[in-house]
Amino acid sequence: MVEHRHAAQEDICAEGVALYSRALHEGRVPAGEAADLPCLLRAGLLHPDLDDTRWLRPVAPVLALPRLLHTIAEDVARQRRAEARLVEVFAPLVRIDSRRTGAQGTPTISVHSGLDRIRQTITAIMADSSGELLAIQPHISHTQAAPDSRADALTRDQEFLDRGGRIRTIYQHTLRHSPSVRARYEQLKGDAEARTLDEVTDRLLIMDRSVAFIPANANRSLALEIRQPALVEFLATAFDRLWRLATPLYPEGFPQRPPDGITPRQRAIARLLVEGHTDTVVADRLGMNVRTARVHIAKLASALGSDSRAQLGYLIATSGILDQQGVAE
Repeated sequence: MVEHRHAAQEDICAEGVALYSRALHEGRVPAGEAADLPCLLRAGLLHPDLDDTRWLRPVAPVLALPRLLHTIAEDVARQRRAEARLVEVFAPLVRIDSRRTGAQGTPTISVHSGLDRIRQTITAIMADSSGELLAIQPHISHTQAAPDSRADALTRDQEFLDRGGRIRTIYQHTLRHSPSVRARYEQLKGDAEARTLDEVTDRLLIMDRSVAFIPANANRSLALEIRQPALVEFLATAFDRLWRLATPLYPEGFPQRPPDGITPRQRAIARLLVEGHTDTVVADRLGMNVRTARVHIAKLASALGSDSRAQLGYLIATSGILDQQGVAE
């Protein structure tokens, strides 16, 4: 008999799935056949037949699946609690190290935990600033913000502008026609500018080119406050280069009609298609849903006279459209 090794938390193996499927079809399977498949018993998919322990009976999938998903959810919650405890333990240690390295004249990188704490820190630093705020706001950041936090951010930014500050923000192109983004710039009074790009980095804030904030995890509940001059200058330079490539949103620019009938949005999609990306990846990279991406791909194929996906890639590569620089519509 072939021995199957299982780690303590390993998923159900292929052999286990096959035996479980057979048990569902036949109603039971010999207990000996599951001896080398502990994943089935650990997952609770089989249990001993009370009338004859030589056999194992299957648990209904509609009962087993919710239980397994609940176990995974508990594991995730436990990991998040562990993450929060680590941040709490290390926070005073980071402050100790900050004082030590600060005394040596070496700038530090600080960790902030919790969205409220991060917002409070940013607000406090902006309250002492009156120079320039550089920001990159990806599509997920703005749509997930609560109405009250957006209002607080608007008040904070307006106070910054009232002190003579300047704000420059880069959004993802899919937010170009967002009512909330438009409303923001209709309400702000002062030197506030916005531009859009098809693809942007994760969230970035730079104040007076002396302090920067970037997310430290996927859900942005942790943030790094960076005061190391070389790193802040690197991030500010990257922002300036993206800014020059971006299309004005506010004050509103004047879009040009594409001479070849292919829009800048379709040109951005074409660049990703020739790199071999799937429709799903293209949509994710450009901040749109898959259906919209496929509509643009169909229009691109029609414009280039393509009859197949393979031919489309060839026509994109040989048409010269990727050598042209357009203005985002």
